[in-house]
Amino acid sequence: MQVSLSMIETVTKTEVKTLESEERQTIVHCSITGEGSEAYRIWPSTYLIEHDTYRKAKLITAFNISFAPQWTLNDGKGFTLVFEGLSKNCSFFDLKEVIPEDGGFEVLGIRRNNMDVYQVDF
Repeated sequence: MQVSLSMIETVTKTEVKTLESEERQTIVHCSITGEGSEAYRIWPSTYLIEHDTYRKAKLITAFNISFAPQWTLNDGKGFTLVFEGLSKNCSFFDLKEVIPEDGGFEVLGIRRNNMDVYQVDF
């Protein structure tokens, strides 16, 4: 089989597009203030839920916060959550910590931006 330049370009473009979709992430920087905010933790069952499709973007990792059942003392610096990338057509989404008790993190109606980096306050 003879390989043409157009075949190589097509394969290269397909590989780049696949890498772009695999590498997309959504980053949420979080701040906590007020009473009852001495310590916090995050459950792995925390998602970004897209409004139109109800698709859930999973939590990949977190910085400056412990995963339940451990606790992190609030140092006033907040924490960062890294999620899977949102769908290209998503305009609004919710951040929801789905847990078997009251008091889960929740921010509703977050407007999507072109950088997929967000700041929320609890």
